[in-house]
Amino acid sequence: MSLTLAEMADAVLRTADGREKTALSHKYAAMWRENRDAGTPIAIGTATPPMQPARPAQPELLSPRDVPRRKPGSPEGRKAILHAIAHIELNAVDLHWDLVARFTHIDMPLGFYDDWVKSADEESKHFNLVCDRLEALDSFYGDLPAHAGMWRAAEDTAEDIMGRLAVVPMVLEARGLDVTPGMIRIFQNAKDPETVNALEVIYAEEVGHVAYGAKWFNFLCGRDGIDPKDEFHALVRRYFPGGTKPPFNEEKRAEAGMPPDFYWPLADELPPAWS
Repeated sequence: MSLTLAEMADAVLRTADGREKTALSHKYAAMWRENRDAGTPIAIGTATPPMQPARPAQPELLSPRDVPRRKPGSPEGRKAILHAIAHIELNAVDLHWDLVARFTHIDMPLGFYDDWVKSADEESKHFNLVCDRLEALDSFYGDLPAHAGMWRAAEDTAEDIMGRLAVVPMVLEARGLDVTPGMIRIFQNAKDPETVNALEVIYAEEVGHVAYGAKWFNFLCGRDGIDPKDEFHALVRRYFPGGTKPPFNEEKRAEAGMPPDFYWPLADELPPAWS
């Protein structure tokens, strides 16, 4: 019996090992694409995805304040940066497949699934690119502790598709657009062109993920006659207070369909750093 897309997504979420999870993600994304190209799309179906995805035994997950800080310019600091990115990318694989599986009760065009399957596929590639660079530096994903709060946004928005789109692609992934150029410079200064190349691939493709979030957020707002900017502000205040902090990569955010009046008013509400 053929799997539905929701069942495929659920299977990825229930696979613990990072390399195995991303291999399955690539496999199912290719199946989805091939069937779409042939004009015989896989049925969306339904699933009951886990509230938390399966995870490998390592890394140890710590509160953000307990994750050790290392000097970014040092060899150990650069390994820590790559480890943190790998952790983010693995969570992103699950976040996108969870978006596919969790909201099938909401009537969405097939293009919605095209976009998030593609995003999950690209995040899988990103995870493996970064793991390959870690291994080239005699490290591996799981070697260092990681942030325990990465999945919190998914749990908080498990029953709110618009909240999910607002917080995950339009806040968390948009933040990646802000910080990745600085990380690229660190590895340029370290004369590590292989890592620079990997980060540049990630940087280019993450713009698309933020754009998908903005596109489908605006689609749902338009369908319901809601003002997108006001709704975005309300949802971020509800689910992710303090989630938009400058400096912002305004050029890439604009390229992704996020104008400044979406995020600057939220930043302006934050107390000053010295308060």
